[in-house]
Amino acid sequence: MVAAKRGGKRIGYIRVSTVDQNTARQLDGVELDKVFTDKASGKDTNRPQLNAALDYLRDGDVLVVHSMDRLARNISDLLNTVQTLNERGVVVEFVKESLTFTGDDSAMSKLMLTIMGGVAEFERAMIRERQLEGILKAKQAGKFKGRKSSMSDAQIKAISDRVAAGENKSALAREFGITRQTVYNVVAAQ
Repeated sequence: MVAAKRGGKRIGYIRVSTVDQNTARQLDGVELDKVFTDKASGKDTNRPQLNAALDYLRDGDVLVVHSMDRLARNISDLLNTVQTLNERGVVVEFVKESLTFTGDDSAMSKLMLTIMGGVAEFERAMIRERQLEGILKAKQAGKFKGRKSSMSDAQIKAISDRVAAGENKSALAREFGITRQTVYNVVAAQ
């Protein structure tokens, strides 16, 4: 582990995908001066605590993250974030992968960052693919119904009837406070 230089701080960043997930396993036992925690999907670009952490970090600080997939949405985002922080004099440490990036890294370190980030991105894609396959099988077996509609049966019938009568779908979407795609979905389901 690399200590913060010139009295810098060790700043932790934790991200879990959903509000009900536990953050305790990430950075457990790691000595930190301050921790920023987001409860948002990795693909979500709106991660206020990550932005706050990035603003907070100063030259000589160390950003400590449980794993690469907790920091970035994809490989290009990972590479850009690490490079930008290193250029600002911030060291980036990934606990799970036991990798630290200082900006003075060798070609081998940069290759490891790219490979490990690529593996993490591939792993997320595979999980998503398996999830979609499972949903498809559950639908075929009649066990998966999807999310319950937020509209009442009366609203669904009204939309269907009015579309059938030739009313504008965009106007209906605005009136009912839904997206135009939802109007199309309601019509297709009837």
